[in-house]
Amino acid sequence: MSAVNAVRYSYEAVRAADDPAAFISLKDEDQALAEATALDAAGPAGKPLFGLPFAVKDNIDVAGLHTTAACPDFAYVAEKSAFVVQRLEDAGAICIGKTNLDQFATGLVGVRSPYGVPKNALDPALIPGGSSSGSAVAVAGGAVAFSLGTDTAGSGRIPAGMNGIVGLKPSVGLLSATGMVPACRTLDTISIFAVTVADAAEAASVAQAYDASDFMSRALPPTGVSPMPPQITVGVPLPDQRQFFGDSESQKAYDADLKVLSGLGATIREIDFEPLHAVARLLYEGPWVAERYHAIREIIEERPDVLHPVTRKIIGGAQGITAVDTFDAIYKLQTMKRAVIPMLAELDCLAVPTVPAVYTVAQVEADPVQLNSNLGTYTNFVNLLDLAAISVPVGEREDSLPSSLTLIGAAGSDARLAGYAAALEAGARPDVVAAPEGHITVAVVGAHLSGMPLNHELTSRNAVYLRSLSTTPDYRLYALSGTVPPKPGLLRVGKGKGEKIAIELWALSAEAFGTFVAGIPAPLGIGTLTLGDGTSAKGFLVEAEAVNGARDISSYGSWRSFVAEAS
Repeated sequence: MSAVNAVRYSYEAVRAADDPAAFISLKDEDQALAEATALDAAGPAGKPLFGLPFAVKDNIDVAGLHTTAACPDFAYVAEKSAFVVQRLEDAGAICIGKTNLDQFATGLVGVRSPYGVPKNALDPALIPGGSSSGSAVAVAGGAVAFSLGTDTAGSGRIPAGMNGIVGLKPSVGLLSATGMVPACRTLDTISIFAVTVADAAEAASVAQAYDASDFMSRALPPTGVSPMPPQITVGVPLPDQRQFFGDSESQKAYDADLKVLSGLGATIREIDFEPLHAVARLLYEGPWVAERYHAIREIIEERPDVLHPVTRKIIGGAQGITAVDTFDAIYKLQTMKRAVIPMLAELDCLAVPTVPAVYTVAQVEADPVQLNSNLGTYTNFVNLLDLAAISVPVGEREDSLPSSLTLIGAAGSDARLAGYAAALEAGARPDVVAAPEGHITVAVVGAHLSGMPLNHELTSRNAVYLRSLSTTPDYRLYALSGTVPPKPGLLRVGKGKGEKIAIELWALSAEAFGTFVAGIPAPLGIGTLTLGDGTSAKGFLVEAEAVNGARDISSYGSWRSFVAEAS
């Protein structure tokens, strides 16, 4: 499809949707077509997002278009595009308009806007989810290839779950916030909606860059899609801590989605979720609402009547917060982190229901604050704890609405989370992947295998799983004595005089490879292994002296098989 035809299709889809509340403003169609014509003339070289129409939440600047944050009295015409928008446009994407939102990005419901309520793409009686309501609806309705939202407390995930699409919430600081109207400046991130994980990850990859003008911007590992390894450990709430607020279909769908995840090689580990729920409650019960007050201080102090009533009530509550209250909450959060972070370090990710309960517009209008709070149960704690997340549709509820899981991991784990999400999306893990440019491939055979006790030494260095295979039959595997945790030793013997031993290939950046190798204790070391597919890779080998008297477990074919039988 040419860029011109893509833009024409996009505007036709907007008109066909007949949803005046989805977009707050549209770029003039002739202008967008002129941009597309120029793109077609120049060709797609160097334009990874060539001709893709996209939409932007109306608290993010697009040059020449109004930014309203869903408050007409706040509106201004942006002189330049936000940092992220400019990067996407430079990559060939074409912004067609600005989408509706819960006013000043305050809410998870999508009904707090003077511009109306966007129609949920699956059922117009349901809320679209907020605050990035219009951005999600535009993607789910087929009007754009992807869209930008924002996420402070779940605004990049709840609308995705409510509309059956992918919502990628990057690590805070991965995408520049320059040109974005803040909600909570220290917690905000621009988010991305798309139909598939790959599309969302590609847009994030293009948009990612360090921005010195944004004090929250930081250099993080490249995003994208890192393949899911054979085994991961996933944390989920204890059964009696799973909150669905009476929505039994959400509860059954969550159980079914976890079975799908387990079938892909995930070990489901039930954990005490109360510390995470406690952090979530801090977001609105604590002083962070004062950051929202700071963002709109002039309006709420001088023109409060121009605000949506619910928005005014929520943000106005910050007036009684003192500096002492703020420090109390900061200390409390840091103490909570001390309890939570070690628990998360033992997991590859968390898997929670994106939407704990599905609500109608009528239900939310009758009880706007409590139902909004319910929706944040599994989202509010994420940015407070500096975590990354992605929401992906997995199964289907009994009422035929899609069910979604949100996968949550440490800051910088964006690519790994996208890989897990892509496997859920496809129902399978990819078999063979090339190492990223500039990375060194290392073969692991024992405690560093996926799902094993030392795998975190790879994942904490943002290693990329590549594939599983075996060595040539030139090696013997021994169970070493006295190692903690237990480890095997791989010894090269005569050609054809050993066994094929299963290994996993992981890729590390040169810097990460150096720190990884520096931590390897004797009698293990790194040598060059010959692999069954005719290639070679750096990998673990053991000193010959260390296997004297050790048990030969080569007949098992892998350390994983030996451990499974031993346990």
